[in-house]
Amino acid sequence: MDRPSSSYDVIVIGVGGMGSAAAWHLARRGCRVLGLEQFNIPHDLGSSHGQTRIIRLAYSEHPSYVPLLRRAYALWRDIEEKAGERLLHVTGALDAGPADDWVFQGSKLSCEEHGLPHEILTGAEVNRRFPGYRLPEDIMAVFQTDGGYLLPERCIVAHVEAAQEEGAEIHGCEPVLEWTSDGRGITVKTAKSTYTAGRLVITAGAWIGKVVKPLDGLVQPERQVLGWFQPKRLELFQADRFPVFNLQVAEGRYYGLPVHGVPGFKIGRYHHLDEQVDMDRIDRYANPRDEAVLRAFAERYFPDGSGPTTSLQVCAFTNTADGHFILDAHPEYGNVFVASPCSGHGFKFCSVIGEVMADLATTGETPHDIALHGLARFA
Repeated sequence: MDRPSSSYDVIVIGVGGMGSAAAWHLARRGCRVLGLEQFNIPHDLGSSHGQTRIIRLAYSEHPSYVPLLRRAYALWRDIEEKAGERLLHVTGALDAGPADDWVFQGSKLSCEEHGLPHEILTGAEVNRRFPGYRLPEDIMAVFQTDGGYLLPERCIVAHVEAAQEEGAEIHGCEPVLEWTSDGRGITVKTAKSTYTAGRLVITAGAWIGKVVKPLDGLVQPERQVLGWFQPKRLELFQADRFPVFNLQVAEGRYYGLPVHGVPGFKIGRYHHLDEQVDMDRIDRYANPRDEAVLRAFAERYFPDGSGPTTSLQVCAFTNTADGHFILDAHPEYGNVFVASPCSGHGFKFCSVIGEVMADLATTGETPHDIALHGLARFA
């Protein structure tokens, strides 16, 4: 019979964007923390990679995200200072689409409701100000100066190293086989050992439906592809001349970022080819159809950025039916807490979600407004 080899206050399953932040926040509160990750730390097999990830303060998805984002920005600056490394680059952000579309209208509403400084621009005005863009004249855009991008792999490393400095123990390459709770304590069995704790935080990303059985059927992993293209005019796609974007057009909703880390201008299409997947069987190699979807968009709306392909990467969204997060206690066990899935827009929130999970795991509640993200909405 396996016997517990180590005991902790809190175990965190999944040490990606959210799990690494949760481990740091828990450890800095004096908790004895164990983080367990099935792959390398960091890795490129889930949802927390790709060199750059957008952060934007104007939030078209729902105005209630804005207070979480304000706290996220502050916490990103905290971990930057701790790491002695720049993790958040500000470029400004454009949320654009037809005047009556939810991307433009939602971003505008968030700015108005929360008093965020912003400008309303036509497509032609965007093109003049940022010549890498070639938007149709009937497109409307919200330009908000605080938007930019994070460096996801470096963010994870920074959080893990900060957690380790506070005494956390972080194990990579150690898959969890099963966990159990009796309501008072937790037992986690991995491929290497067995551990006990008082509380459990599960931040398993696209695998969360496999790790938390009540979420199986509520969440759906989806294959996503990122593309980088060599700009024909490199100077137009540098961070000082190219704001990140969230753009709704006839072909779908796309996002993009300036050149950083990989020699190319980066774009992706939300819900790419609508491929629902099992994460243990996902096709991790991009194909010509994946590339064509991204290239056609670049050629039409960013012609000076649509040179040769330099890189294609596969990652994953994990979607709920309403596109919002799940941040809550386990429906059966009061000492188990769940963060994720984040429906393809969560990385920017990792810093504050780590704090939320530390709140829940240590006190059972959080001062942050997470009413939108509870499991009760699926009842």
